[in-house]
Amino acid sequence: MVKSDIAAGIHATSQALRIHSADGLLLAAERWPTQGPEVLLAHGFGQTRQSWQGTAGSLRANGYSTMSFDARGHGESGRNAPMQRYQPEQWVADLHAITAQVSGPRLLIGASMGGLTGLMAQAEHALFDAMVLVDITPRWEAEGFARIVAFMSAHPDGFDDTEHAADAIAGYLPQQRVRKRPEQLASLLVKRDDGRLVWHWDPRMLTDLPIQSEPIQRRVVEAARQITVPLLLISGGQSDLVSEQTVAEFLELVPHAQHRRIDKASHMVAGDDNAAFTAAIHAFLASPAARAALCTGEHR
Repeated sequence: MVKSDIAAGIHATSQALRIHSADGLLLAAERWPTQGPEVLLAHGFGQTRQSWQGTAGSLRANGYSTMSFDARGHGESGRNAPMQRYQPEQWVADLHAITAQVSGPRLLIGASMGGLTGLMAQAEHALFDAMVLVDITPRWEAEGFARIVAFMSAHPDGFDDTEHAADAIAGYLPQQRVRKRPEQLASLLVKRDDGRLVWHWDPRMLTDLPIQSEPIQRRVVEAARQITVPLLLISGGQSDLVSEQTVAEFLELVPHAQHRRIDKASHMVAGDDNAAFTAAIHAFLASPAARAALCTGEHR
């Protein structure tokens, strides 16, 4: 499938990809190739690749190739078989399969779950030449994590219609003043046989994944210590998942990292203030360290 990038106002076409991970599961991805470095966009828990549209369009307009994908258990990507539990190692392997599709210097922009996966993948496989983490740190606030899980598990029987789903999102994200339109919810909802609309993600992830466990947090802490590539952490000033304390600990683990706080944003940084978020990305890409790394690919 090929389509034009009209929204970005540039002449480009996208490549719809279906990529086999190590265990054979199919991952849905979309790539907009240019002659520039590759930017891989990894969304957060419960999101899809469409969450990156604004930032991806700006990156392409500035000469960067972009690739976004639906994580395992999300959107159009495959789900684990009934007897196969979801495990962090699977997302790491998926990221390895995705990056194998492109050559040359690579930048990861990973939001929340995408950022945690990126840290582990970088420590184990050195996949990227530079990284941007979006409102995620190796240790996170338990209260904010609990709120995310509560929202994702709040409607097991789905919704009557898109208005019902929009109400749920508005209650969860009150800082987003523009209400979601039905067409914006298309990638987030799936119609069941009984006509009910349910979220696009596999609900088994909520019980299978030991994300809040101390062993997982220790693993990510150790991964962060091994990061040597240029790295930017973008946090939301109103986030309840990342705090001043978790940011300070992260900057001790990765002392060369840069940090940018978007004051008016919550955990959903790119959706809350996309202009400020995208500006922070471009400022990082213009920094001497990131420019050198993405020109030479010297860190891999």
